[in-house]
Amino acid sequence: MTGKMLASIIYITTSCIIIWRSSHGFEIASDYLGRKLPPGIKGATLNAIASSMPEFLTTIFFLFYLRDADGFSGGLGVVSGSALFNLLIIPPLVVLMLFTFGKRKGIKLNKKVLLREGSVLLFSQLIFVSFLFKGKLVGRHGLILLLVYLLYLGLLFTITRKRRTADPGYKMPQEHLNRRPLRDLLTLNMTALVLNGKKITTARAWALLGASTLVMTFGTWLLVYGTDLFGEITQIPLIFVAVVLSAAATSVPDTIISIKDARKGNYDDAVSNALGSNIFDIAFALGFPILLYNLIHGESMALNKDLLAFTQEVWVFLLLATFLALAIMLTGKSFTRPKAYMMLGIYLLFLAFVATRVGEEFSTIGKPIGEFLKNVADWIGNQLN
Repeated sequence: MTGKMLASIIYITTSCIIIWRSSHGFEIASDYLGRKLPPGIKGATLNAIASSMPEFLTTIFFLFYLRDADGFSGGLGVVSGSALFNLLIIPPLVVLMLFTFGKRKGIKLNKKVLLREGSVLLFSQLIFVSFLFKGKLVGRHGLILLLVYLLYLGLLFTITRKRRTADPGYKMPQEHLNRRPLRDLLTLNMTALVLNGKKITTARAWALLGASTLVMTFGTWLLVYGTDLFGEITQIPLIFVAVVLSAAATSVPDTIISIKDARKGNYDDAVSNALGSNIFDIAFALGFPILLYNLIHGESMALNKDLLAFTQEVWVFLLLATFLALAIMLTGKSFTRPKAYMMLGIYLLFLAFVATRVGEEFSTIGKPIGEFLKNVADWIGNQLN
């Protein structure tokens, strides 16, 4: 038992490192490919898609590796947990880091970007929640979610055509120019391995994205395997493990890209990456697997009663947290440290709620939250059925 537990922790830790290292290639490639895009658009498209690949791949692996609807609950846990992490951890972390380095006392965000991304995110969540409360997910649900994402991309494409900027040029970070093949291979420096000392071009940037995806695919498979093993050993249902541990691991690229965008002064990209990643996760990373599963197996996905109840409560929390987070960021002229602490506090409440469902140690804080979410979930269920 101890050996298996240690192995599962090693698998999860190793997967985090692999996902973290492969995310550097994504960052370089998306920076180059999106260099002409207006502020707020690059973060919502290229950065969001690139940094959300772990959630998408993890959902696919959970569904087809475990081969049943209960396995897909792991994917639902990863997406909802990652969405909460992206929303409640990344923007506050960016602000607090900038305060720590003494660069800013407050960050002014483009409220038009926040309203655009926030509106689409809430719309996507409301659609998925309405599907989830029907008790089963069918092919048309996945198709509708994919159409929502295509419409969102169409909106961003229209904005981009109107506001396309001149090519500002691109300077490759110095650490990726030094050629040390053995070290690069051992440290998974995908940028150095793919470019091989050559100047980055559009074709090489896409090749870098592809190579990083392959490495990340292995990392996400290892994450799914480690998560499944950890849940089996501890007798904790898969979704409880996925909604915290796996979700945090898959949010590594989002965190890295957002922090680096903010340090460059691209605050709108930093925030729109977090929100855009959530839109991708909900509309595409869930929509595509749902559609694919139904096409391959010819059947809908129905979670068992207990898993469905917890999943509904988590998604109710995500919906309410999104309203609160957007209200916090849109209120006032700038995003300040107190606002960052408020958002971190909401995430701590979520952790207390999840901990209560696993054990009774946190029942004082988590149980009232769980009861409130259950009442809201029951009310939503009554309205939809």
